[in-house]
Amino acid sequence: MYVKNRMTKNPICIDVNAKISDVVDIMSEKNLHRIPVVSGKKLVGLVTEGMISKKGASKATSLSIYELNYLLSKTSVDAIMIRDVITIHEDRFLEDAALLMFKHDIGCLPVVNDDNEVVGILTSNDVLSSFLDILGYRTSGSRVCVEVKDELGTIGELSKIFVRNNCNITHLGVYNQHNGYSELIFRIDTFQTDNLEKDLTENGYKVLSITKNPA
Repeated sequence: MYVKNRMTKNPICIDVNAKISDVVDIMSEKNLHRIPVVSGKKLVGLVTEGMISKKGASKATSLSIYELNYLLSKTSVDAIMIRDVITIHEDRFLEDAALLMFKHDIGCLPVVNDDNEVVGILTSNDVLSSFLDILGYRTSGSRVCVEVKDELGTIGELSKIFVRNNCNITHLGVYNQHNGYSELIFRIDTFQTDNLEKDLTENGYKVLSITKNPA
Protein backbone atom coordinates (compact mmCIF):
# COMPACT_ATOMS: atom_id res chain seq x y z
CA MET A 1 0.00 0.00 0.00
CA TYR A 2 1.41 3.36 -1.05
CA VAL A 3 1.26 6.66 0.82
CA LYS A 4 -0.66 8.24 -2.06
CA ASN A 5 -3.47 5.72 -1.57
CA ARG A 6 -4.14 6.77 2.05
CA MET A 7 -3.12 10.43 2.26
CA THR A 8 -5.47 13.41 2.22
CA LYS A 9 -5.03 14.81 -1.26
CA ASN A 10 -4.75 18.50 -2.12
CA PRO A 11 -4.39 19.67 1.50
CA ILE A 12 -4.88 23.26 2.55
CA CYS A 13 -1.54 25.08 2.41
CA ILE A 14 -0.49 28.60 3.38
CA ASP A 15 1.84 30.93 1.52
CA VAL A 16 5.16 31.68 3.19
CA ASN A 17 4.34 35.39 3.21
CA ALA A 18 0.95 34.97 4.91
CA LYS A 19 0.45 36.41 8.37
CA ILE A 20 0.06 34.28 11.48
CA SER A 21 -3.42 35.70 12.02
CA ASP A 22 -4.42 34.27 8.62
CA VAL A 23 -3.22 30.84 9.70
CA VAL A 24 -5.19 31.11 12.97
CA ASP A 25 -8.35 31.90 11.01
CA ILE A 26 -7.88 28.96 8.63
CA MET A 27 -7.11 26.52 11.44
CA SER A 28 -10.20 27.64 13.33
CA GLU A 29 -12.48 27.51 10.31
CA LYS A 30 -11.24 24.17 8.96
CA ASN A 31 -10.46 22.55 12.34
CA LEU A 32 -6.81 21.99 11.40
CA HIS A 33 -3.87 21.53 13.75
CA ARG A 34 -1.08 21.95 11.23
CA ILE A 35 -0.66 23.50 7.79
CA PRO A 36 2.13 23.05 5.21
CA VAL A 37 3.82 26.31 4.18
CA VAL A 38 4.58 26.76 0.49
CA SER A 39 6.32 29.13 -1.87
CA GLY A 40 4.45 28.72 -5.10
CA LYS A 41 3.72 25.00 -4.95
CA LYS A 42 6.95 23.93 -3.28
CA LEU A 43 7.09 23.02 0.39
CA VAL A 44 9.23 25.36 2.49
CA GLY A 45 7.93 24.76 6.01
CA LEU A 46 5.22 23.62 8.41
CA VAL A 47 3.27 25.60 11.00
CA THR A 48 1.35 24.07 13.89
CA GLU A 49 -1.03 25.21 16.59
CA GLY A 50 1.71 24.71 19.15
CA MET A 51 4.05 27.12 17.39
CA ILE A 52 1.39 29.80 17.26
CA SER A 53 0.48 29.30 20.91
CA LYS A 54 4.14 29.52 21.87
CA LYS A 55 4.54 32.72 19.88
CA GLY A 56 1.53 34.25 21.62
CA ALA A 57 2.53 33.04 25.08
CA SER A 58 6.01 34.52 24.79
CA LYS A 59 4.51 37.97 24.31
CA ALA A 60 1.41 37.66 26.46
CA THR A 61 2.96 38.94 29.68
CA SER A 62 4.06 42.22 28.19
CA LEU A 63 1.33 42.94 25.63
CA SER A 64 -2.39 43.56 25.84
CA ILE A 65 -4.72 41.30 23.87
CA TYR A 66 -5.11 44.05 21.28
CA GLU A 67 -1.37 44.47 20.92
CA LEU A 68 -0.95 40.71 20.68
CA ASN A 69 -3.54 40.41 17.92
CA TYR A 70 -1.85 43.28 16.10
CA LEU A 71 1.49 41.50 16.39
CA LEU A 72 0.07 38.28 14.94
CA SER A 73 -1.50 40.22 12.08
CA LYS A 74 1.88 41.72 11.18
CA THR A 75 4.13 38.68 11.69
CA SER A 76 4.71 36.39 8.72
CA VAL A 77 4.46 32.63 8.94
CA ASP A 78 8.11 32.23 8.04
CA ALA A 79 9.07 33.76 11.39
CA ILE A 80 7.79 30.73 13.34
CA MET A 81 7.51 27.83 10.89
CA ILE A 82 9.59 24.65 10.92
CA ARG A 83 11.98 24.83 8.00
CA ASP A 84 13.55 21.38 8.08
CA VAL A 85 10.31 19.50 7.56
CA ILE A 86 10.29 15.71 7.57
CA THR A 87 8.39 14.67 4.46
CA ILE A 88 7.62 11.52 2.54
CA HIS A 89 7.29 10.87 -1.18
CA GLU A 90 3.87 9.89 -2.46
CA ASP A 91 5.24 6.63 -3.92
CA ARG A 92 6.76 5.35 -0.67
CA PHE A 93 5.15 2.47 1.21
CA LEU A 94 2.76 3.25 4.05
CA GLU A 95 4.97 1.35 6.51
CA ASP A 96 7.85 3.72 5.61
CA ALA A 97 5.66 6.62 6.70
CA ALA A 98 4.67 4.84 9.92
CA LEU A 99 8.32 4.24 10.76
CA LEU A 100 9.20 7.90 10.16
CA MET A 101 6.38 9.05 12.42
CA PHE A 102 7.40 6.62 15.14
CA LYS A 103 11.11 7.39 14.87
CA HIS A 104 10.65 11.16 15.01
CA ASP A 105 7.59 11.21 17.30
CA ILE A 106 5.49 13.30 14.90
CA GLY A 107 1.80 13.19 14.08
CA CYS A 108 1.83 14.05 10.39
CA LEU A 109 3.93 14.02 7.24
CA PRO A 110 3.55 16.38 4.29
CA VAL A 111 3.53 14.27 1.15
CA VAL A 112 5.55 15.53 -1.82
CA ASN A 113 6.20 14.59 -5.44
CA ASP A 114 9.44 14.55 -7.40
CA ASP A 115 9.41 18.37 -7.59
CA ASN A 116 8.97 18.78 -3.82
CA GLU A 117 5.44 20.03 -4.38
CA VAL A 118 2.87 19.28 -1.69
CA VAL A 119 0.38 16.75 -3.04
CA GLY A 120 -1.05 15.50 0.24
CA ILE A 121 -0.72 15.13 3.97
CA LEU A 122 -0.61 11.92 5.98
CA THR A 123 -1.56 11.91 9.66
CA SER A 124 -1.23 9.31 12.39
CA ASN A 125 -5.00 8.81 12.16
CA ASP A 126 -4.60 7.92 8.47
CA VAL A 127 -2.01 5.30 9.40
CA LEU A 128 -4.20 3.86 12.18
CA SER A 129 -7.20 3.74 9.85
CA SER A 130 -5.10 1.87 7.29
CA PHE A 131 -3.97 -0.58 9.96
CA LEU A 132 -7.61 -1.35 10.79
CA ASP A 133 -8.40 -1.87 7.10
CA ILE A 134 -5.37 -4.12 6.56
CA LEU A 135 -6.57 -6.36 9.38
CA GLY A 136 -10.18 -6.17 8.19
CA TYR A 137 -11.45 -4.84 11.49
CA ARG A 138 -14.34 -2.95 9.91
CA THR A 139 -15.55 -5.77 7.69
CA SER A 140 -18.33 -8.20 8.52
CA GLY A 141 -17.31 -11.74 9.46
CA SER A 142 -15.27 -13.60 12.06
CA ARG A 143 -11.83 -13.08 13.56
CA VAL A 144 -9.94 -16.33 14.11
CA CYS A 145 -6.69 -16.23 16.10
CA VAL A 146 -4.45 -19.30 15.83
CA GLU A 147 -1.07 -19.91 17.49
CA VAL A 148 1.38 -21.71 15.20
CA LYS A 149 5.04 -22.64 15.01
CA ASP A 150 7.16 -20.51 12.68
CA GLU A 151 7.66 -23.22 10.08
CA LEU A 152 7.77 -23.22 6.30
CA GLY A 153 4.41 -24.09 4.77
CA THR A 154 2.29 -23.45 7.88
CA ILE A 155 0.07 -20.83 6.27
CA GLY A 156 -0.41 -23.08 3.23
CA GLU A 157 -1.58 -25.99 5.40
CA LEU A 158 -3.88 -23.71 7.37
CA SER A 159 -5.37 -22.34 4.17
CA LYS A 160 -6.40 -25.86 3.13
CA ILE A 161 -8.33 -26.26 6.38
CA PHE A 162 -10.15 -22.97 5.83
CA VAL A 163 -11.01 -23.93 2.24
CA ARG A 164 -12.48 -27.33 3.12
CA ASN A 165 -14.68 -25.63 5.73
CA ASN A 166 -15.93 -23.08 3.17
CA CYS A 167 -14.27 -20.19 5.01
CA ASN A 168 -12.92 -17.50 2.72
CA ILE A 169 -9.90 -15.67 4.18
CA THR A 170 -10.30 -11.95 3.49
CA HIS A 171 -7.48 -10.57 5.67
CA LEU A 172 -4.44 -11.97 7.44
CA GLY A 173 -2.23 -10.52 10.16
CA VAL A 174 0.88 -12.02 11.75
CA TYR A 175 2.15 -11.24 15.26
CA ASN A 176 5.60 -12.72 15.89
CA GLN A 177 6.17 -13.75 19.50
CA HIS A 178 9.95 -14.26 19.14
CA ASN A 179 9.76 -17.66 20.86
CA GLY A 180 9.38 -19.82 17.79
CA TYR A 181 5.63 -19.20 17.64
CA SER A 182 3.37 -16.65 15.99
CA GLU A 183 -0.24 -15.61 16.31
CA LEU A 184 -2.05 -15.62 12.97
CA ILE A 185 -5.13 -13.41 12.80
CA PHE A 186 -7.53 -14.55 10.09
CA ARG A 187 -10.56 -12.58 8.99
CA ILE A 188 -13.17 -14.71 7.26
CA ASP A 189 -16.46 -13.73 5.64
CA THR A 190 -18.72 -16.05 7.62
CA PHE A 191 -20.05 -16.44 11.14
CA GLN A 192 -20.21 -20.23 10.86
CA THR A 193 -16.98 -21.28 12.58
CA ASP A 194 -17.81 -24.37 14.66
CA ASN A 195 -16.58 -26.89 12.08
CA LEU A 196 -13.53 -24.79 11.33
CA GLU A 197 -12.55 -24.62 14.99
CA LYS A 198 -12.99 -28.38 15.37
CA ASP A 199 -10.92 -29.08 12.25
CA LEU A 200 -8.10 -26.77 13.36
CA THR A 201 -7.98 -28.35 16.81
CA GLU A 202 -8.00 -31.90 15.45
CA ASN A 203 -5.03 -31.02 13.25
CA GLY A 204 -2.98 -29.82 16.20
CA TYR A 205 -3.49 -26.09 15.93
CA LYS A 206 -4.19 -24.01 19.04
CA VAL A 207 -7.18 -21.74 18.51
CA LEU A 208 -6.70 -18.79 20.85
CA SER A 209 -9.96 -17.01 20.11
CA ILE A 210 -12.83 -16.64 17.68
CA THR A 211 -14.93 -13.48 17.69
CA LYS A 212 -17.76 -12.29 15.49
CA ASN A 213 -17.73 -8.87 13.89
CA PRO A 214 -21.07 -7.79 12.41
CA ALA A 215 -19.48 -4.50 11.27
